[in-house]
Amino acid sequence: MTTAHYKIVPHDGGFAYTLNGSFSETFATREAALAAARAVAAEQRVPGETTLIMYETSDGSWHTETSLGTDRPETEVEG
Repeated sequence: MTTAHYKIVPHDGGFAYTLNGSFSETFATREAALAAARAVAAEQRVPGETTLIMYETSDGSWHTETSLGTDRPETEVEG
């Protein structure tokens, strides 16, 4: 199982949370960014529906896989 690591950082005159190199919107305070990151992390752990996904690889092959709604990552927030 994977773990999503959210981190609070200074950003654009305020604070944001990051995940895999992407930044959230800017928050006025570290506490506001931390609260938002905790809310997003909690939402990410909520199970969803099992569904089929289809995608094409760079060689032009199509693949179909089942994405389990219970296959959710662990999350951590570092603030």
